[in-house]
Amino acid sequence: MLLVLLWGGQPAAIKAGLEEGVGPLRLSAIRMALGGVVVIGYAIITRTPLRPTRSELRPLYGLGVLFVVQTMLMYVGADNTSSGHASVLIFSFPLWTAVLGHLFVPGDRMSTRRTGGLLVAYAGVVVVFVGGFSAPGASVWGDLMTVTSASLLAARQVYLSHFSQSIHPARLLMTQSVAAVLIFGLAGLFLESGGIAWTNEFIIALLYQGVVIGGFGFIGNTWLVKRYFPSQVSATMLFAPIFGVIFSWAILGESLGYEVLVGVVLLVIGSSFVQLRRQPQVEYSG
Repeated sequence: MLLVLLWGGQPAAIKAGLEEGVGPLRLSAIRMALGGVVVIGYAIITRTPLRPTRSELRPLYGLGVLFVVQTMLMYVGADNTSSGHASVLIFSFPLWTAVLGHLFVPGDRMSTRRTGGLLVAYAGVVVVFVGGFSAPGASVWGDLMTVTSASLLAARQVYLSHFSQSIHPARLLMTQSVAAVLIFGLAGLFLESGGIAWTNEFIIALLYQGVVIGGFGFIGNTWLVKRYFPSQVSATMLFAPIFGVIFSWAILGESLGYEVLVGVVLLVIGSSFVQLRRQPQVEYSG
C-alpha cells in the first residue's frame, strides 16, 4: 500500500515537471539518472555486482528496449493529456497484467469471475478515453499513448517476474536506468530545445520521480514480483488511480470531469474481481 501511495503521485509529478518547460525526453533521462544513483547505492549496500554475466545479456537487452519504449510513451502521453486522465489510464496496467499472466505465467489463470471483472474495468478505460474528446487538457492521442504504455508496463511486470528469479534485481534496475539515460539523453539533446528552469517546483517533481519512484519504488516493485505472481503484485495498485486523481486535483488544480470519476469507479470495481483471490497464493518461484 505504501507503493500504491507513492506510484499514485507519479502522474502528477510528471505533469508538474513538464509544465516547467522541460521536454519529456530530457525529463525522463534526468529522472532515470537519479534513479540509477539510488540503485548503485542499493547494490553497494547489498554487495551486489552490477556487471552482467554473458548469459544475462540477451534478457537484459530485451528489458532495456521494453522499458525505453514504455517510458517514452508514458512521458509523451502525459505531455499530451491531463494528469487525471494519465492517472486512470496508466494504472489500468493490472488488467493487462492479468491477461498476460494467464497466457505466460503458470498457475496465474483467468476464471469466469476474473474475466467479467476485466470487462467492467476495461469499460472504465473506455469511458476515460472517450471523454478525452472533450475534456479540458486531455487529448485522444495522449490517452492512446498512455494506454499503450500501460499495456507495455504490464508486459514489463511479467518480464521482471520471470527473470528476477535468475538475475539480481539490482542488475535489472540498472539496465533500465542506463538504457533510459543513454537513449532519452541523446534524443532529448537533438530533438528538444530550450533550457531547463530549475525552479523549486521542478526540483521537487524531479526528485519525486527519480529518487522516490525511479529508485525506491522500482526496488520495491522488483522485490515483490520476484516473490509473488505478477497479477498479485498488480492487485496492490487497485487504489492508485484514486490517489492519482486526488494528487492531480490537490497539486495541479485540475478539475475532475465525470469521465475521470466514472472511470476510476469502474476500474477499481472491475480490477478487484480480476486481481483479488479468495485464497491468495504464496511465494511465486517462477
